[in-house]
Parts: sequence; C-alpha cells; structure tokens
Amino acid sequence: MSSGWAAESGELPAPDAVAPFAVRRRRALSERFPGERLVIPAGPLKVRSNDTDYRFRAHSGFAHMTGLGLDREPDAVLVMEPVEPGTGDDGGNHTAVLYFRPLAGTDSDEFYSNARYGSFWIGDRLGLEAVSSLIGLPTRHLDEAETAITNNVGDPQFGGISVRLLRSVDEMVDALVDTVRYNTALDPENADLSALDALDGELTEALSELRLIKDEWEIEQMKAAVAATVNGFTEVVKALPRAISHPRGERVVEGAFFARAREEGNDLGYDTIAASGNNATVLHWIRNNGAVNAGDLLLLDGGVEAESLYTADVTRTLPVNGTYTEVQRKVYQAVLDAADAGFEAAKPGAKFRDVHAAAVKVLAERLDAWGLLPVPLEEALSPEGQQHRRWMPHGVSHHLGMDVHDCAQARAELYLDGTITEGMVFTIEPGLYFKDTDLSVPEEYRGIGVRIEDDVLITADGPVNLSSALPRKPGEVEDWMAGIYAAE
Repeated sequence: MSSGWAAESGELPAPDAVAPFAVRRRRALSERFPGERLVIPAGPLKVRSNDTDYRFRAHSGFAHMTGLGLDREPDAVLVMEPVEPGTGDDGGNHTAVLYFRPLAGTDSDEFYSNARYGSFWIGDRLGLEAVSSLIGLPTRHLDEAETAITNNVGDPQFGGISVRLLRSVDEMVDALVDTVRYNTALDPENADLSALDALDGELTEALSELRLIKDEWEIEQMKAAVAATVNGFTEVVKALPRAISHPRGERVVEGAFFARAREEGNDLGYDTIAASGNNATVLHWIRNNGAVNAGDLLLLDGGVEAESLYTADVTRTLPVNGTYTEVQRKVYQAVLDAADAGFEAAKPGAKFRDVHAAAVKVLAERLDAWGLLPVPLEEALSPEGQQHRRWMPHGVSHHLGMDVHDCAQARAELYLDGTITEGMVFTIEPGLYFKDTDLSVPEEYRGIGVRIEDDVLITADGPVNLSSALPRKPGEVEDWMAGIYAAE
C-alpha cells in the first residue's frame, strides 16, 4: 500500500494575499500583551454521529490571526512567543509559530488506515513547508506544540512566563494549560487560578476587538460574501413556484439558497431562516419545515460564507405570489422607513446604540399611529416603558465579519457603547412581528412578520450599503421578482 505512488512535486505555493494583513493583526495583538506567551488554537474536529465528523471550521480568532480559512488544519495551534520588545515579527513583541499535523501521506500506514487524517480518505492538504510559504508563518509539527506551550511557564516574578490561552476552543489545550499552571503554582493546593482565567478572558476580548475595524482585505471578502448571497436570493425566487407546490416548501427555499452558498462560497454563514407565513414571526426559525403559500410573506434571512470564512447576513421579506397585500405593504413600509432611519444614524462619530434608537423610534411611532401601543408614545420609548418590544424584541444592529455576530466578546464600551468608526461592518435589521395568536392586534396584522436587513460598511463619507443590489422598496421588490419569473 505504501509503494507505487508518484512523488509529490515539492512546488511551494505563492504567498496568499491575506498574509501581510495577518502579520499586521498579529503585531496589533502582540502590542497588547508584551512578555506573555499567547496560545490560540484552531479547534479539533467535532463528531456529528458516531465516526462521522462535521466539516471542519477553525475558530474565528485563529483564522483571523493566521489567514487560514476553508477546512484547513484541525487541531492546529498558533503560539506567539514573547521576545525583547520591538525585536519580534514585524517589529512586535512576539515571534509566531504555527503547529499542526500534516496529513498522513503515502509513506505512512495512516495514509490508508486513518479515516480522520489519512489523505487516502479525506484528500490532500498542504504540508508544513507549503503552509509556511502560503501564509508567511514558520510551521512545526503538532507533536512539538506541548513543549512550546508549557516551556518555562510560571510566575514572572520568579523567572517564569505567563501564558494566555484562547479558552473553550480545544479541550486538550485547555487541559494542558490548566495542568502546567497548577504544577508551577507556588502553592498548588491553595492556589487561586481564577486570576489566570481572567488573563485568558482578556485575550479573548482582544481577539474580538481587533475585528471591530476591518482591513482592506477583509472588506473585499465581505463584498464577495454579500455578492454570493444576493445570487442566493435570486435562486430562491426562481424556486418559489416549486416551493408553493411542495408540502415543505420552506425546505425547497432553504435548499435553493444552500446550493448557491456551496457553489460560490465555503458554506452557509449560519443556518438559513426560510420562514413563510406565521413562521416569519419566529425570530430564529430554522426548522424550515412549513408550507409556502401564495398570499403569504416569506422572510428569508441568509448569508453565504466565503472561503476566507467571512459571511454576509441579509434579510428580505418577499411576497410569495409576487405582490404585497395592502396590509403587508403597510407593515413592510414601516420597517423600511425604520431601516432608513438607522442608515441615517450610522455615521462616523455617532454611537453604535444610536442606530437602534433611531430605527426603533420610527417603529414605535407607526405602532402608535396604528393604535396598537397600550400607552402613550413617550412612555413606550422611555427606558421604563418599551411596550413596543412586544413586536420588535431584538437589536437593530450587530457587527459582522468572520462570525455572523462578530466581535461578540468585545468590551461593551467598544461595542454596544462604542463609537461608529470608519472600517466597521455591521447590519441594520429592524422588524415587526405579529404572531397569529396575538389578540392585542387587529386580525388583519396577525401572522405577518417582516424584517429587512442590510450589511453596512462605514466609510469616511458615511454608510455604504453592501447589499444594495437586492431591492428594498416594496415596488422594486415586486418588479425584481417579476423580472426573474419573466426570464425563466
């Protein structure tokens, strides 16, 4: 089995376009933690059922620091070793090494006997030298990672090195770091290691906060993910006639979008919400097992994840038969006006919270005008009131990038209470949801759920709608759908 195979070419890949950007990201992280070892795992393979794994996706913090996307390098660990300030990589305070397990090749029995790591089973991946050439990082075999992580760990006051870990990504690495911390504590039996856990939390925060501002390469990846997502929405409209005729039409919708995600990207950025009729009032409806009926609205919330792992997150609420009813259009227009108010507020220098406040104010005003608010408008908008949240319970915006809810571990003062800054990418997504069991609203509203969500890049001149290729105004949505049907 190990003989008679052609030799590998040995040709090394050219550096990837992300490599110089990843260097700068590591430098930015290095500046926050001089003198400390930083350990950032990719994460292991995860079992789906028995001996079948999910497709591997690295932790976003690891991918951001290395530039490795796709399904590369399960179990890998990036170790940033402290050096004299200013003498490290790119003039930083650390030198970085990537540790991973190359696939078992033809010179190993595992080539054909190991279904997880043998290239006979799962296909070739790049070796140590090739990955080093691709991303501009020194690479070593994963077998050497334990020594690199644990060497000389201890109290810095006594010549040891403090280590910070991106926790809860790889249980084996967590256990390794916990063990070495315990074994090197001055008084292990009475040591309070919670302070060390706090160090890890600060690393997690930092990795999240470094993604609040996207670099040029990231912005291009976001644009590509959004473009593929727009194509996915077009495929869904094409599939609507078949969806109407299928008892689980939402699955037809979901499948049409997923096909485009796999054709143009790596995968879905998150499970698609394909919610028709009253299901559109369920905020995270991902069962997608309902019918799609003519006359209903279809709330489609989907995002294609690019091979770089950057994802879009776009929502449109479409009339299944191509035309909004009067009350559907009324609710839709209210949500669109709220979204436009959010765009108006999303300017450099404003507070991130201002986007939510501006959009929700419009929705509350409409609910008041329709006679649905049980209290005066001013009371509803007060912090103590918030009665409008019965029909709009979620936030209007979240950051977007490698994670669909990107930067979620960032400190509140930089995120929720932060200042909108050039280079940020986030969503604007107001909605109104009237459940069919909601007896507090007239019957004509019941069963209508509307959300409109766009992906926004902040520039010096204000917000740019990255998803503007998808129509937003109700008349334009109807014309867009009619044009797709006419072309079929």
